[in-house]
Amino acid sequence: GLEETVTRWSCTDLARGIKAVGDSVKAESGKDFMLDAKYGYVHSCPTNLGTGMRASVHVDLPGYTAEGLKVLEARCEELHIQPRGTRGESGGQTGCTYDISNKHRLGYSEVELVQKMIDGVNTLHKEDQVLKKKHGL
Repeated sequence: GLEETVTRWSCTDLARGIKAVGDSVKAESGKDFMLDAKYGYVHSCPTNLGTGMRASVHVDLPGYTAEGLKVLEARCEELHIQPRGTRGESGGQTGCTYDISNKHRLGYSEVELVQKMIDGVNTLHKEDQVLKKKHGL
């Protein structure tokens, strides 16, 4: 019937599109997509390979907020953690509460990733106490 025909066309078009992307990647990089005999095509954003685990906590940092976001971001970079607003990756900042997570996702065990986040948050909190006094908060 018509539904089968439309589905077949859609699948054929999708297969052509996937092949075109594969051909383009091969032409540009000289590499094919990774194909495993058992699992098929192996695909993932490189940042999500491995455990890909993101551990996070919401923490109030009024001292760092008074210092400015750039100062907090630079310190988090040094500590290998990431600050985000509490509305998610692109949701923006909400007051002085930040979502702090481990920056790295690959090459570390789950325990190491969680510990990195805990150590970073503990360091930020201790430093924030000093910054609060500096800003009279």
